[in-house]
Amino acid sequence: MAHLTGPQVTPIVALDVPDRAGAQALVSRLGDSCDFYKVGLELFSAEGPAIVGWLRAQGKRVFVDLKLHDIPTTVRGAARSVARHGAALLTVHASGGQAMVAAAVEGAAEGAPDGGCSILGVTILTSLDAAGVSSAWGRGAVDVQAEVVRLAGLVAAGQGAGIVCSGHEAAAVRAAYGRALGLLIPGIRLPGGEAHDQRRVMSPQAAAEAGARWLILGRAVTGAADPAQAMAAVHAALASVA
Repeated sequence: MAHLTGPQVTPIVALDVPDRAGAQALVSRLGDSCDFYKVGLELFSAEGPAIVGWLRAQGKRVFVDLKLHDIPTTVRGAARSVARHGAALLTVHASGGQAMVAAAVEGAAEGAPDGGCSILGVTILTSLDAAGVSSAWGRGAVDVQAEVVRLAGLVAAGQGAGIVCSGHEAAAVRAAYGRALGLLIPGIRLPGGEAHDQRRVMSPQAAAEAGARWLILGRAVTGAADPAQAMAAVHAALASVA
């Protein structure tokens, strides 16, 4: 498991853009207000590992959000490759199971022997509510919080560094696992902001108070008229948390 360092709560801006030009424009606008970026499926599919290298060359840390879900051998190789390109964080789906999570952790360690790449397990997407999970999984009533805690157990058993969950489940995960798992919270919205296609959202301050280790900032920052000003508001909100 990679050793986690840095401030108590780290904001990460999502580069949910179609190409390198869009990424470069946003990174330029944010300047020194952000040093950690998420590269997701859209941008990684368009630009490949080169976009990770470009961000690293700008002095930025990179979270590669691929949500890997395959047999352990395949995931191990993918994690090894991503880690070699300098990613600090990489996601896999917790529902892939303990063995798959463990394989990802091993692959990341092979690709970044210095422990520079941590594996996070995605529990339940914040675009889903209980009804959505019930429909997707073919079950009756689903207790989202209980399922998040259960999936977090698979990540912990596989020696993952943390999980991705909404802020609404953070306290339950903390109660079950303490600080053994770092919590990455997506679905962050500034007060008064729109939820868009997210179902389980939370403010930066509330997420920090719930125990977040990392926050993912998407349209709350990138869709703002002044992204740098929005980022400053996030930093101010986090500074107010004891």
